[in-house]
Amino acid sequence: MAFDLILREMRLPHSAASDPLMDIGVQAGRIAAIAPRLQAEAAETVHGQGRLVCAGFVETHIHLDKSCLFNRCACETTRFPHLAMERVSAIKPEITVEEVTARAGRTLEMCVLHGCTRMRTHVEVDPRIGLRFFEGVKALIDAYAWAIDVEICVMPQEGLTNNPGTDELMVAALRNGARVVGAAPNYDSDRAAQIRRVFEMAREFDVDIDMHLDSGTSGEDLDTLLVCDLTEKYGWGGRVAIGHVTKLSTMKPAEVDKVAKRLADAGVALTVLPATDLYLGGRHRDADVPRSVVDANRLVAAGVVCSISSNNIQNPFTPYGDGQLIRQASHYGNIIQRGNAEDVRAMWSMITDGSARLMRQEDYGVREGAPADLVVVDAPDEVQALRGIAPVLDAFKRGRRTVTRAPAVLHRPG
Repeated sequence: MAFDLILREMRLPHSAASDPLMDIGVQAGRIAAIAPRLQAEAAETVHGQGRLVCAGFVETHIHLDKSCLFNRCACETTRFPHLAMERVSAIKPEITVEEVTARAGRTLEMCVLHGCTRMRTHVEVDPRIGLRFFEGVKALIDAYAWAIDVEICVMPQEGLTNNPGTDELMVAALRNGARVVGAAPNYDSDRAAQIRRVFEMAREFDVDIDMHLDSGTSGEDLDTLLVCDLTEKYGWGGRVAIGHVTKLSTMKPAEVDKVAKRLADAGVALTVLPATDLYLGGRHRDADVPRSVVDANRLVAAGVVCSISSNNIQNPFTPYGDGQLIRQASHYGNIIQRGNAEDVRAMWSMITDGSARLMRQEDYGVREGAPADLVVVDAPDEVQALRGIAPVLDAFKRGRRTVTRAPAVLHRPG
């Protein structure tokens, strides 16, 4: 049998060091065979030499629309105050569809170069920008389908119930291709009303929900609990995610465990955004500054589906970032102070299969019949990949090569 592509001598995720290296045969864009030594030829062959192969990374929470904005607005020059939203809001009327497409396209390519093959991007609508951000990002979905699947979560960054015209724009986006509805109740004068309205939209359009929720310095007054109640009331379990939730990082472990059980029982997933939450968090303190990042490993142990994602990249909300989810997961591990192999493997799942579950990507994985969305990482296993922030050497979307990166070579004297 001849294949379109064979990846030879690869280490599969979750395998033991004593397990045999595997070959992966790809035909017509799907994984057709996995075996220790495939006796076949192929139009293209990649020799892994024991390197890790995995399904492409999954970015569950990013803002393509306002990424790479430093040509427009800079960060604050001091820690106090921090006015990222206000700085971005001030330039919104000047931003064109074409500019959004250009900036978001550059960011999307960074993500692809680091092995991301599936993505959910949050996109803002409000009367100051209309649907321009949405249209700018939507133009990229077909243009980059050769490398990555992108879905849009439409959201009201600057308020919904207190921002007339935003509701109509969200509905318009849902009618025109947005597949997820989002929320940011922290910026609404009636947080509960925004959350309830978002659930109404989700039911009307039969879409999933992904909310920015519970950023703050105290564990009191959690909107997360209302979200869990409504998820159960409307049977939306498995279709709701919340992001940030930095209030959990201020709570004692026993209190976190109670919330974790509530999330798991309701079927509400959680995304940690370590770069943004660390950069924005703790600004109410000038000493002994808290980290403001949720220990998602503790939540996963309680049965909560969790992901780690980039959020903002190179803008006033987060001045750093390159779309490398391996780097984000490694960064997160340092922040929450977990480093044993079991914990690191759980972090790996938060950028791969856990993220895929959050987005209900049932065809995800390295198995026969699955789409050949494959990434070769310059490491022998997922633990070493995260500990060493290993680069992606090869990436394939539906069996077609999308990325090539040569491994670094030491040139020793003599």
